[in-house]
Amino acid sequence: MRIIISGGGTGGHIYPAIAIANELKTIDPATEILFVGAEGKMEMEKVPRAGYQIVGLPVVGIKRELTLANLAFPFKLGRSFLRAQQIVRDFQPDAAVGVGGYASGPLLLAASMKGIPTLIQEQNSYAGITNKALARWAKRICVAYPGMEAFFPADKIKLTGNPVRSDIQFADTQVDAGRNLFGLEPGRPTLLVIGGSQGARTLNESLESGLQRFVDAGVQVVWQTGPAFIERARAAVASVGSPLIKAYDFIYEMDKAYAVANAVVSRAGALSVSELCLVGRPAILVPLPTAAEDHQTKNAMSLVERKAALLVNDRTAREELVTAALSLLDDSAQRQQLSEAIKTLAKPNAARDIAQEVIHLTGSSKKVAR
Repeated sequence: MRIIISGGGTGGHIYPAIAIANELKTIDPATEILFVGAEGKMEMEKVPRAGYQIVGLPVVGIKRELTLANLAFPFKLGRSFLRAQQIVRDFQPDAAVGVGGYASGPLLLAASMKGIPTLIQEQNSYAGITNKALARWAKRICVAYPGMEAFFPADKIKLTGNPVRSDIQFADTQVDAGRNLFGLEPGRPTLLVIGGSQGARTLNESLESGLQRFVDAGVQVVWQTGPAFIERARAAVASVGSPLIKAYDFIYEMDKAYAVANAVVSRAGALSVSELCLVGRPAILVPLPTAAEDHQTKNAMSLVERKAALLVNDRTAREELVTAALSLLDDSAQRQQLSEAIKTLAKPNAARDIAQEVIHLTGSSKKVAR
């Protein structure tokens, strides 16, 4: 098989794409996979790190506010479509997969026009603009939430969940390794704070102002800040002078980070929510209010309504988040209830199920072993 996987822009698009690619290679190691991303975006670094070839398109997103940058949008889109057509002609894929993000639009359109079957993977509970536009040409649309008929033709939808990195599924076996990696003491409560691959200012500033309260409570904190905030975080950690607070710009070994966490504070991106369901960690979600169509709040509410997570509003997080986190760490019964509820929402076979759909599109007789 020859498969193109396109999209990216954020970890929430990239890591599911890599998980799908890994599963396709597991099923058939001879499968050839080419990624197509957006020039200058994080997929151009993350995908090669995962061992796959990627080519970039000059496509950019259109700004929601009026800006001169939008004048370049149609020209870059046109150039990207011509480049996508060339990529499709050269690679001759059996199927193309779009995971959302700028690059998936031109590539999947070019593939569809050549008669190549396409599959869309929508991670969020509110469909993105690119995926909604591509739905009319897609042969299959894999979704993570029920009720997506509001955005896509019902006969194309397959409820698969979101694929996550395979190592996340085995996080519970990595407790000792995680403590060694982060230099943690056994027996102390541990809070993991993750704001997405680029970090989250609200979460960072909330933590920054409350570090002494965690130290006073004897709580260990593993804090992913994103690259823009790391120096400020290190200065804050130095000011409290305690080894209990560990700040990192990015955590690659997330299985070990989840393994050591008694509770997690996170944004409510689709990938983070799916990982939390899989590892079953009690979580406080702080949705990004500026996410397109407020989809992070919708993602979070899908858990909160099932009593599977707590929610703190971004607007009030600087006043409430540290208190909420300390309260959760101090309430073992609530943590147990949240953990049990969130585990029921996990879709551990998502990558395999999506890979099987891709194989079906190619007309292959291969089946995923059950």
